[in-house]
Amino acid sequence: MIKLTRLNGLVFYLDAEKVESLEATPDTVITLVGGKTVMVKERVDMVVRRIIRYRRHVHAPFSRPRRGRAEPPE
Repeated sequence: MIKLTRLNGLVFYLDAEKVESLEATPDTVITLVGGKTVMVKERVDMVVRRIIRYRRHVHAPFSRPRRGRAEPPE
């Protein structure tokens, strides 16, 4: 999940795996799988960075062994 802010100032968490597309219109519009849209205060590049950080955090432990860590079970 990534932390975002609606245009009315309310903070919420969005499942980054459900993001289908982003566009600046000039507000940032996030289109989710299924067609629902959400408008947020953060700029598109900030949302992209948060999605990338989330995916690295979630998927990296399984993509390659790290020093001092055992490989994940098969």
